[in-house]
Amino acid sequence: MKVGIIGASGYSGVELFRILNNHPNIEKCMLYSSSEVDNSYSRTFPHLNCISDHSLKKIEINDLSESLDVLFLATPPGVSASLTPALFPSRLKIIDLSGDLRLKKNSDYEQWYKRQTADEEILQSAVYGLPELNYKQIEHAKLIANPGCFPTASILGLAPITKESLIDEQSIIVDAKSGVSGAGRKASAVTSYAEINENLKIYKVNEHQHIPEIEQALHSLNDQINTITFSTHLIPMTRGIMATIYVKLVHEISTERLLDCYRTFYEHSPFVRIRNMNEFPSTKEVYGSNYCDIGLKVDERTGRVTIVSVIDNLMKGAAGQAVQNFNIMHGLNETTSLHTAPIFP
Repeated sequence: MKVGIIGASGYSGVELFRILNNHPNIEKCMLYSSSEVDNSYSRTFPHLNCISDHSLKKIEINDLSESLDVLFLATPPGVSASLTPALFPSRLKIIDLSGDLRLKKNSDYEQWYKRQTADEEILQSAVYGLPELNYKQIEHAKLIANPGCFPTASILGLAPITKESLIDEQSIIVDAKSGVSGAGRKASAVTSYAEINENLKIYKVNEHQHIPEIEQALHSLNDQINTITFSTHLIPMTRGIMATIYVKLVHEISTERLLDCYRTFYEHSPFVRIRNMNEFPSTKEVYGSNYCDIGLKVDERTGRVTIVSVIDNLMKGAAGQAVQNFNIMHGLNETTSLHTAPIFP
């Protein structure tokens, strides 16, 4: 297959190239950029010297439709909403890593993203690409809305306990922390060394655009869930997300039984690893991998459970999950080109 990446000069884009460059079912990977047209890719990313002789190409709609089988959109919000309507009628399959196609309600997108939504037909055609929940729909999809990084960690941490209606649906609190690569490659004061080093920041309090995405997914599992409390923090590390989740149980259940529930739910999910009793994952233990590691413990004193879910935001939170979706869409083993151990230390 021939594939293309729009937004190849960003962190998610270069991570996509790293994975796809070694994918056994891909013949050619074309790279596109709106800001660095005709630049050598190894000039943009010197670590690719002697690996890539690609140059970044200009985005031409007709060329994309005719020369590619699959297009990955590793773009900021707003780009996919404008590009996808022109591309969708063609035979091209599209995997969108931006947030443009994740929310099914136009009003939700416009409220949380503060921009014009995509066409209604496009929104309703897009399959939410979280394989652990939507594997069958992804198999037959032409258009994938790749989940956000915070939502991936949060939803996977909550899905089993939510599906089984074991919690007070109004009690969900997600306290999430991310490395700075989640903010993208563009320089800003917020992510500069002097601002982030030896510092911890909360941001977008009660207004993060990933809130409705998490609520939408959880509501599909349990229609009693409509709202959650969700906070995000920026921490001084490059990659990784930890979502620490607090929920109140509706009846007594032991940690052992709850862990069994999670293992059963994710029995056929190769990238979700459930930790043993009294073991909790750290971000370094999934670094550079497509794994989501989950640990949990019931607090019998308060009747709450604490769930810890970690991912690499550029892998399971973006590029790795996009390739996982690519594999499923084409009838391949979903682990193809992804089944590598995390980098440690």
